Amino acid sequence: MRRILAFALAFIIVLAGCSPKKPAKTPSTAKSPTQLESNIPTGESNVAEIQEYKYVYSGEVTTLNYLTTASTNEFAVAANLVDTLVDYDKYGVVKPCLATEWSVSEDNTVWTFKLREGVNWYTHEGEAYAEVVAQDFVDAIKYILDPKNESSTANIVYSVIKNAEKYYNGEITDFNQVGVKALDKYTLEYTLEKPVPYFLSMVTYVCFLPVNGQFLEEVGDQFGTDNYSLLYNGAYILEIFEPQTRRILVKNENYWDKDNVHIKKLYAIYNKEATTLAPELFLRGEIDYADIPSTVLDEWMNDPVKKEQVRPNRTNYYTYFYAFNFNPQFADEFEPDNWKVAVNNLNFRKALFHALDRKAAMLTQEPYTPGNRIHNTITPKNFVDLNGTDYTQLGSLAEISNRDSFNKELALEYKQKAMEELAGKANFPVKILMPYNTGVIDWANRAQVIEQQMENLLGRDFIDIIIDARPPTGFLSETRRNGNYAFLECNWGPDYADPETYTDPFTPDGTYNFPHLAEGYKEANGKNTYENMVNAAKAELLDVEKRLNLFAEAEAFFIDQAFVIPYAVGGGGYSASRLNPFESQYSPFGVSSERYKGQKVMKKPMNTEEFNEALKIWEKERSEALKNSN
Repeated sequence: MRRILAFALAFIIVLAGCSPKKPAKTPSTAKSPTQLESNIPTGESNVAEIQEYKYVYSGEVTTLNYLTTASTNEFAVAANLVDTLVDYDKYGVVKPCLATEWSVSEDNTVWTFKLREGVNWYTHEGEAYAEVVAQDFVDAIKYILDPKNESSTANIVYSVIKNAEKYYNGEITDFNQVGVKALDKYTLEYTLEKPVPYFLSMVTYVCFLPVNGQFLEEVGDQFGTDNYSLLYNGAYILEIFEPQTRRILVKNENYWDKDNVHIKKLYAIYNKEATTLAPELFLRGEIDYADIPSTVLDEWMNDPVKKEQVRPNRTNYYTYFYAFNFNPQFADEFEPDNWKVAVNNLNFRKALFHALDRKAAMLTQEPYTPGNRIHNTITPKNFVDLNGTDYTQLGSLAEISNRDSFNKELALEYKQKAMEELAGKANFPVKILMPYNTGVIDWANRAQVIEQQMENLLGRDFIDIIIDARPPTGFLSETRRNGNYAFLECNWGPDYADPETYTDPFTPDGTYNFPHLAEGYKEANGKNTYENMVNAAKAELLDVEKRLNLFAEAEAFFIDQAFVIPYAVGGGGYSASRLNPFESQYSPFGVSSERYKGQKVMKKPMNTEEFNEALKIWEKERSEALKNSN
């Protein structure tokens, strides 16, 4: 969620110099992700004597079961407890992790990984339980593909692994027919349904993490319910897990790469007011990280002492958009039936699409440079490139990408058309339930800005936006996934290196805004028009240019029909932190970027000037690292 990729060069970057047609081996002398030399001026004199890191949070995890979750909040914990086959260094170059080497068959459908020997699973008390072996990856996939386990990432697995979907659906019952096998103790093989050029990037995602089958059988449905019901092979062990109180992760002293784990303890402290209290807690030295919301940013920037402790955050490849819900499941008082009639009217959606002033909304987060984060497409710029042309500049998507969706005249024009078409069918003003997560900085302010701005433009005779504050714990499951909203700010991060990943939220088995239920878009095969367009793009595996153009046309259609309103890319904003952001692992997908491995706690936070200087150095070093990896 942190790096630029070119699809045409995906094999080169993702495989880090390994040809997809030949065995791709990494010498045992290769430096691990955090050993690369750097000129970024951190200075050993600025490294804190005690390597412990503290932060507060307000949104509690609902599970530690990394085989079922798709929530960033939850797999960010797992990322520090369990390792992946491969990893990404701080420049976004793929490196060995639990696998020391890998290869792919001539037809690009069979991937073979050689595992690192001597890596163990440990209990929460640090006692060795068993060695990490190839069968652990097989057992994990078998668990995910069992429907009764309700894994949120099963669709990602069965979208690529041979016979996985048939097994999941009960069409076959012999798991040996599924394309994942332990050839021997340390050799793992995945067989794909078809060539997947970005598969190596997929194995860094949470659904490809291993699990010890014997332990899984012992704990049964208690797996991942607490820190006792997990095994650990990663950089940290979850020593203490007290929901809505604290989490303490301690360094795994038996970790295979322990020399690159510098922070000895990670303290996560629950506080329901974390978003507002964090800046003051940071100033008092009680925590080591705080987001600085726009409401106090000016104060920090104008205070000579505070200014030295605040810096910008890097943007990332999470995409933010406002979604129209086509499956309203909210309370009757908010008139879900009336909303359903209105939202299925294209002109109604387009009126809201053009009425949302995204710059005004973004000012609640980025008061200095709001334009740096606003974007007009679902797939961010610079994620995919075709022969020097950015994906967002292909075909019909180019026009959408290059214009501002906010247009007062068009908004009022579509309003008039909608009111005429919905006369006698919908009641005006249409109630629009717009919840927000109280645990996310600035969301409350942004909701108020949007409510006032859109109602003032379109008129309270047309819409009545109802903002609804909801607690952070369980927000996704109770709000978006349950269809308990009409209009909602959503986000999505890429899981692998291909534009297909940005279509995943909108599939029929997705839990975002259920666009397949939209009226008037069903075609002869019974599928939604957008779904047919996406499936055509997915089916093109050999002609890269055709594949990208098909995805671009599908995305252009989706946006033009106002199924969503693209809003921004993630990251950005400002923070006070005793971590150097350029020491962290860097990847726009998977779990690598959630890891604390390789980072050191600093005595003095980085300020804005130091951040900008370090960013220039990092960008130069990254460019060289990518060239050298080819």
